[in-house]
Amino acid sequence: MSTSTYTVTGMTCGHCEMSVREEVGDVDGVQNVEVSAQTGTLIVTASGAIDDAKILHAVEEAGYSAVPVS
Repeated sequence: MSTSTYTVTGMTCGHCEMSVREEVGDVDGVQNVEVSAQTGTLIVTASGAIDDAKILHAVEEAGYSAVPVS
């Protein structure tokens, strides 16, 4: 299991959170997605290594932008 945290910009409400959660949840290997519009945080837990590029692309597909938190 691995966990990665991202900062997401542009989210303002629960619908935003749901859109990000659905897109990121469709990425292969992702087991859990926690997202907060209030804090602008996305936490992804996966069964194996997390491919940041795939997560960032999924966030973009939802209509937002994200960067990994170091």
